Amino acid sequence: MTSLPTPRGLSFWMMFYPAFEAAANTASKRIHLALRPHRRGSYKTRRPGHDTPMWNVFAHMIKTELRPYGSKVRLARYLGIPKQRLQDFLNGRSRLPDAELTLRMLHWLAAKRDGKDHSI
Repeated sequence: MTSLPTPRGLSFWMMFYPAFEAAANTASKRIHLALRPHRRGSYKTRRPGHDTPMWNVFAHMIKTELRPYGSKVRLARYLGIPKQRLQDFLNGRSRLPDAELTLRMLHWLAAKRDGKDHSI
């Protein structure tokens, strides 16, 4: 069986395919919550948990890269946030980062897996 060539940009996203697949499977199990009627005026801030399957997978992926000593501090400096805030995002389960921080964390993770560390 011959393999088809993939465009250069597609190979980057294929790295995240297992994470996206796991998140989609988890989200599909929770679809009944999305279909229930919503109360008016209940604009609650989203918190990490079973309602955020993609964040859970991403947090697990980034935690595996943060095992070496000092890597959390370097990532926090790269993001421009205190180390405690990064701890809240990944382990505290009390808050989620905004879109800009999430994209920067995704960029850092992709570069780290590519052999480059932008936080040094």
